[in-house]
Amino acid sequence: MEKEPMTNAGYEKITGDLDFLKNTERPETVIALDEARQLGDLKENAEYHAAKEKLAIIDAQIAELGAIISKAVIIDPATLPHDKVAFGSTIDLVNVDTDEEFTYTIVGGVEANADKGMISFNSPLAKQLLGKEEGDEINATLPGGAKTFEVLDVYYKEIVIND
Repeated sequence: MEKEPMTNAGYEKITGDLDFLKNTERPETVIALDEARQLGDLKENAEYHAAKEKLAIIDAQIAELGAIISKAVIIDPATLPHDKVAFGSTIDLVNVDTDEEFTYTIVGGVEANADKGMISFNSPLAKQLLGKEEGDEINATLPGGAKTFEVLDVYYKEIVIND
């Protein structure tokens, strides 16, 4: 079975999302569906069709989150050494050609958010960073083309997930 590594923050986020869907969003949608059903002719009942569609989407999300949770392996990056890039490491990089600096943290797929510098351990950049240490250079082939980065620093900082 395929495992889904994640931090405890990621695990809490998706279990919270699942609880919200199961205990709030779904029951409210079932009530809306029942109320819409009582409005009469279902063929031309937009509220009924909207509620039915929303319920199908919620059920799909519940199934998807349940599948992810069943594969979850919680890794506490604080317990790992971060002398080399590992799961949960934060890495300061500099683009050798432009001197532009970047900071990325390597996290599980469910936690990834490139806009916030959280990249999945499965992403092309993360795969090339794993095992590297301060001073190493990598030639990364990215969607925007090939870039050369130097690793300025590798460290651990607490991972916080905000929506």
